[in-house]
Amino acid sequence: MRDDDSPVGPPDADSVVVIGLGRFGGQVAQSLLRLGHDVLGIDEHPKRVHRWSERLPRVVEADSTDDQALRQCGVADYPRAVVGIGSDVEASILTVVALTELGVPEVWAKAITAKHGRILASVGAHHVIFPEAAMGDRVAHLLASRMLDFIEFDDGFAIAKVCAPPDAAGRTLAESRLRQRYGITVVGIKERDRQLRYAGPETLIPPDALLIVAGATTAVQQFGR
Repeated sequence: MRDDDSPVGPPDADSVVVIGLGRFGGQVAQSLLRLGHDVLGIDEHPKRVHRWSERLPRVVEADSTDDQALRQCGVADYPRAVVGIGSDVEASILTVVALTELGVPEVWAKAITAKHGRILASVGAHHVIFPEAAMGDRVAHLLASRMLDFIEFDDGFAIAKVCAPPDAAGRTLAESRLRQRYGITVVGIKERDRQLRYAGPETLIPPDALLIVAGATTAVQQFGR
């Protein structure tokens, strides 16, 4: 095990340990750091540790399948952990087991197949992520519609960014009757070079505006088409 020897205090409620600093884990770690979280990065590959030591405040080279090695890194004191290991399924599973045995309260883990995801959940992962499948589904929705962005939630609810229909331009939301016609709710309007503003029934829809809409996934998809 090797630490970068940078001074660091005990983890707080916003601290996260990210294990596996490949493309997914590295991006998660960097985004968390940008959002103001304290991040501990762990990887078993010396080159990755060296590369990420210049970007993260603390990076450790360690075998994440060894609970004693994780304990020495202080992982047991962290409230949340993200396992970004994808290519080595066995290491991914054993890392989740080690985190569970250490009593980490919240474990997020990347899965590459449905079976992999089921195993991760069965050995203690609280949240299983399928980044490739999620991105593929998102791109498919964008290609098959007028939507510029699309996010679907597990409970059949979605949010999308869509170009305003031509027949709605110059009308208020109440006059356009988009909710009655499509079953969606316009929650915001974005015009070029202007900040997003929340929308109400009397909000006027400018030409070429972008609408932030929410509703049941099927309704959002229909409106996007």
